[in-house]
Amino acid sequence: MESFLSAVLGELMTRSINFIINKCFNSPVFRVEDSLQRALLRAEVIIEEAMGIHITNQAMLQLLGMLIDAMHRGYYTLDTFRYQPQYAEDAKDQAVSHFVFLSKLNSATGPYFSSTSARTMGPLREALDRLISVIVDMDELVVFLMSYPRLHRQPYSMHILLSNCMFGRQMEVEHVINFLLHKQPHGSEGLEVLPIIGPARIGKSTLVAHVCKDERVRNHFSELLFLHDHEFTDDKLVFRKGCGMKDQNSVSKSNTDKRLLVVIELAGDLNEDAWNKLYHACKQCVPSGCKIVITSRSDKVVKLGTTHPLTLKYLSHEAYWYFFKTLTFGSMDPETHPRLTQLAMEIARMQNGSLNGAYITSSLLRDNFDIHFWCKVLSFLRGFVQKYLSKFGENPFDLLNQNRPVQLGRMAVPSEVFMICHQYQRSSQEEVPEIRIQDVIYGCVKARGKFEALVWRSQIPPYYSYVHTCEIREPKTTGAKRKRSMKGGNKS
Repeated sequence: MESFLSAVLGELMTRSINFIINKCFNSPVFRVEDSLQRALLRAEVIIEEAMGIHITNQAMLQLLGMLIDAMHRGYYTLDTFRYQPQYAEDAKDQAVSHFVFLSKLNSATGPYFSSTSARTMGPLREALDRLISVIVDMDELVVFLMSYPRLHRQPYSMHILLSNCMFGRQMEVEHVINFLLHKQPHGSEGLEVLPIIGPARIGKSTLVAHVCKDERVRNHFSELLFLHDHEFTDDKLVFRKGCGMKDQNSVSKSNTDKRLLVVIELAGDLNEDAWNKLYHACKQCVPSGCKIVITSRSDKVVKLGTTHPLTLKYLSHEAYWYFFKTLTFGSMDPETHPRLTQLAMEIARMQNGSLNGAYITSSLLRDNFDIHFWCKVLSFLRGFVQKYLSKFGENPFDLLNQNRPVQLGRMAVPSEVFMICHQYQRSSQEEVPEIRIQDVIYGCVKARGKFEALVWRSQIPPYYSYVHTCEIREPKTTGAKRKRSMKGGNKS
């Protein structure tokens, strides 16, 4: 009898558990999440195939850009739903212990048992509907992709690919290439000028370098000339007598027509007198087939363009998270590390879209794959960002993007005052500092006074190395104040 009752109770218990699990995992939230995951995988397949093909059709590029944007939004929404921050923001030790406890609890129960599931279903459904709509529109594009020539490249893991290519700029690259290869109407004497504008360190020079490395561009132009601010305003160099310009880029000489591409990089304001001299010299030297590309942070160069300017903007929050997550986890699957993925999302938000910050911090986290260390990094970043916002009303990463001095701190030595005074870039032929900026901020590097620190080396043309001029000031001591107070007490 007892064995019979035990068997009955066991069967009832098993059925009850199966009922609860089936109800949870067949809930609307789980179905939407699963559908979004599958749609994202399908979108990734299409995008990876498209990235390996030369696409010249602007409409197809626009559709591809919409799909990439929808994919970034989908992953951001899905990860936000799965890895919502639920830990305290108190002291470091409390944050670590509290986070570890809740993370273990969440990994055991899963997000489907969370009370917030119903509230987050709306964004999941919206992201899914948007992604499916774009994928349906891409059906014809997938068919047409087969007719385009493929790019020859080695198979990479995604994190290696992102380190060796321009992230999120394929449409811009093709836009510039189409401008350069466009043939002017017969008899047209005016020079075509394309302005490329955008804030500092957003990738204007990198974009142009990528375009100039393209075989179609190298075969089209017989000479490439690069001018910078100090050269552009120098009357002695504008334009060399007899148009005897040196080839500053090893382009193909198979083209019998003399075509010139002039790339002008401006950091400051435009010198109109120098521009007029250069423009007229180009017309006299190369009456047809000359193109000019101007990169600048200032909107003033827009009036020089003969076509609509190309404006580069910062990555969206969704695209930045996809970029940061891929670099941080590398070949590892973030879904197998939900606690670390949750921390990574918070760290990415603290950096406010800084690309330099993404490269520095992702490398640091990847080399220290430990939840306690990641919690300390997050607590440190949150502390000085909130301090800066409350004191100055500005995000320190925004100041870094504007190349303005920023007072940070050191995670290992919080009493020291660490300043980033200036940022600049060096070519691949120049020497770079041995000290790395992440070792100064997050490590125990012993440095005093003013020094230079390497931020990161770019693996893509023009292969710049980014360097910070830094200063570490001695911590203020209260010894001098005590001596003064003691002297004052003796006098009294």
